Amino acid sequence: MPTAPSATAAAYARLTEVFPGLAVTELAPDEPAPRGGGWVGAAALAAGGPDLDTFLAWDDAQVVRDYGQRARPDVVASFGLHRYAWPACLLITVPWFLHRRVPRYPVTHVSYDRTGEVMRMAVRPPDSFACLPDDPAAALPGARVVPNEEALRAEVRHAVAEHHEPVLAGFGPRARRRGRALWGMVTDEIVEGLWYVAQLLGEEDRARHELELLLPGATRPYVGTAAFRELTGPNGEALATRDRASCCMFYTVRPEEACETCPRTCDADRVAKLTAAAAS
Repeated sequence: MPTAPSATAAAYARLTEVFPGLAVTELAPDEPAPRGGGWVGAAALAAGGPDLDTFLAWDDAQVVRDYGQRARPDVVASFGLHRYAWPACLLITVPWFLHRRVPRYPVTHVSYDRTGEVMRMAVRPPDSFACLPDDPAAALPGARVVPNEEALRAEVRHAVAEHHEPVLAGFGPRARRRGRALWGMVTDEIVEGLWYVAQLLGEEDRARHELELLLPGATRPYVGTAAFRELTGPNGEALATRDRASCCMFYTVRPEEACETCPRTCDADRVAKLTAAAAS
């Protein structure tokens, strides 16, 4: 018998529609998680053992292949953490943004493969998800109805933290980061992941507003606010930017190519990068 669509199926289908570089598969309750090839379980990454070594070897080889030099081990670990956390945050933020549903995914429920042309994530159906009282999904098994939008935002913050806390414990020693620095990275992945996808959806302005409400500051363990601000382009146009709460360490590989939201990038360079991107 075919199973009914899950509370998150439509959101993940829409995500892949606008961003084909990421595919999310929802496993059946008794379906084993994928293994072999490039697949790795989030729980294995959190354990910080041989599976994490193999995972980071891919980042090490990628830097050598693309930039002709080796990166420091802590930089490699930072790259690897970013490449996992960016899509992992979308598993939670996209259903919230599109349908006001917030799934809970412990690390045992998520597997990841980024070795092919498309990033792939496989998720076991969440044991529970939060939604608003007027959501038709409130009648589904596992639904937890919360009273209002602020309560739902708290669910987003909790769900992301619940998933990432053990992951950070695995990556942290390799990245030589602790506490605030690690949670600064997660803060950036929440904001920049959804901001990017919202641009593809044609809803950038709404996403910026929603993210400012989600991360207003003083929302531990996250660091700072969404940190959006606007610059003025050469023709007087408004250009959106933000200041990262953490450093992705890319400058250690290519100092002249720091990302446009890096605190090291001055506003004049940001305007030049944003204007060039818009023109292309």
